[in-house]
Amino acid sequence: MVEEVEAWIADDPDPQTADELADLLRTAREDPRSAATETAADLVRADAEAARTELADRFSGLLQFGTAGLRGELAGGPHRMNRAVVIRAAAGLADFLVGELEGASPAPRVVVGYDARHNSHRFALDTAEVMTAVGIEVLLLPRPLPTPVLASAVRRFDADAGVMVTASHNPPRDNGYKVYLGGRVVTGAGQGAQIVPPADAAIAAAIARVRSVASVPRAASGWTTLGEDVVDAYVADAAAVAPGGDPAGRERLTVVLTPLHGVGGAVAVDVLARAGFPDVTLVPEQAEPDPDFPTVAFPNPEEPGATDLALALAAATRADLVVAVDPDADRCAVAVRDRRAHVRSLGPETPQADGWRMLTGDEVGALLGADAAARARDGGAADDATLACSIVSSRLLAAVARDAGLRFASTLTGFKWISRAEGLVFGYEEALGYCVDPAHVRDKDGISAAVRVCDLAARLTAEGRTLVDALDDLARAHGLHATSQVSARFSDLSRIGATMTTLREAPPATLAGSPVTEVVDLAAGTDDERGGLPPTDGIRLLTSDGTRVVVRPSGTEPKVKAYLEVIVPVPHDADRETLDAAHGSARERLAHVAHDVRAALGLDVA
Repeated sequence: MVEEVEAWIADDPDPQTADELADLLRTAREDPRSAATETAADLVRADAEAARTELADRFSGLLQFGTAGLRGELAGGPHRMNRAVVIRAAAGLADFLVGELEGASPAPRVVVGYDARHNSHRFALDTAEVMTAVGIEVLLLPRPLPTPVLASAVRRFDADAGVMVTASHNPPRDNGYKVYLGGRVVTGAGQGAQIVPPADAAIAAAIARVRSVASVPRAASGWTTLGEDVVDAYVADAAAVAPGGDPAGRERLTVVLTPLHGVGGAVAVDVLARAGFPDVTLVPEQAEPDPDFPTVAFPNPEEPGATDLALALAAATRADLVVAVDPDADRCAVAVRDRRAHVRSLGPETPQADGWRMLTGDEVGALLGADAAARARDGGAADDATLACSIVSSRLLAAVARDAGLRFASTLTGFKWISRAEGLVFGYEEALGYCVDPAHVRDKDGISAAVRVCDLAARLTAEGRTLVDALDDLARAHGLHATSQVSARFSDLSRIGATMTTLREAPPATLAGSPVTEVVDLAAGTDDERGGLPPTDGIRLLTSDGTRVVVRPSGTEPKVKAYLEVIVPVPHDADRETLDAAHGSARERLAHVAHDVRAALGLDVA
């Protein structure tokens, strides 16, 4: 390994990561026999062992494309995010594009965007330099911007590819590299979407063929830096996803918005104002981009505590709605006042005491799906329209589509699959990702989703109703679909595979007292069992009372996740008391299912 590390250091274009690796290598090679005392020798041994373990991990192979592209910790070495890895990735992608369009004219066109994370701008420039050097036309976004602006630009400029440098909602030490294909390389429903097989494997093979960073030509200039008109075009499209509406009702809606220290704040406020929602208050502590995300442990609106400042501000100002977008603004979280969430014990000064709670991704997905179905039906496009969601998302969307006479598509996890559904008018995944405008953004978009949520909230408010009332209507129509998760984060990545193996070999016989009637290995089952989807690492359990559990490794984090869903029948004319009882029953069943799943996965159930 020493020769491999030394060769990488010699080829590293970044002095900081080269020095970091050199320090690790020196520490790994230190001889404890030179220490003055036995205690000092023990410390040298421990440091050397830790350095060798770290180097082994950093040199365990090149970063590979996962659910969200390349993503990893910022540090030196091939299994980390750094300039050497990015330059190789850009060279491999360039080689792939040139090969796909060999003999075609004009040359390939690529749009490159970046967020405000550490090194994002530098990685974007490296990409522009590499691609320009081989004759590719590169259009660079003018400043740190949301991922949906990049996805929109890929389609707007009919680009053959797009690159977005972002790690989305990952911790501050991470960065990433998303790749989109479109233009002449991918046509049809997948045009402008993130890469899927076999393109990802072909690009990875091209990256692997890059001999060294030194062998990659890089131009000093020659790319085009786009102007603000690219942002203006996105803003206009996003603001137009909910045309019409009562101007006075929209003006009265009060919204608290947090971009969680990311790049979505100013753009989201601009979009909402243009859509007729001027009363938007940004959480001041989180309004400006900050790559260290100082007020949150994880800049993910799904994580406990991430939206506490927004909820507190909403409670203090008596706002109607809370909207949180993640740092690259491709996800959207929503909070509302719900009397069922009222917690007296926390006192009168807390958001929870005021009844504030975060809606789940499945709840927002159902609301937006029902809204999209109504829009398609009212517009006379129901026969050709499709609602889509991932296999781990709630089954409620399928019921909504069926009731409205629309097609429904269940896809593998990730918007690279959801966005490819033929005739898509709305797609979502439970992890707060929603696509409400596939004609312009073939990916999840937290900002345009926020416009649709605000429009729905304003219309309901005008009727004296709320988003919670709309959810109750869906429960009356289709039964109460309640979802939750069990997840386990692992520092030892080998435990992820071992945990999945344990479940495959010994699945539970019951969940919450209901017999398990179906166990499908999504990696090895038949096409019929998988619903015609490609094999994927996961297991689906179904019980006799309709409870469903899907277990899979996370595609973006070192986790195993279990997605739980119970369905409680609700009469079509159910009153508030009956609905309250149904919610209580769902909570109890979900808690019981979660306990049983943790036990089946070998996790602590205390």
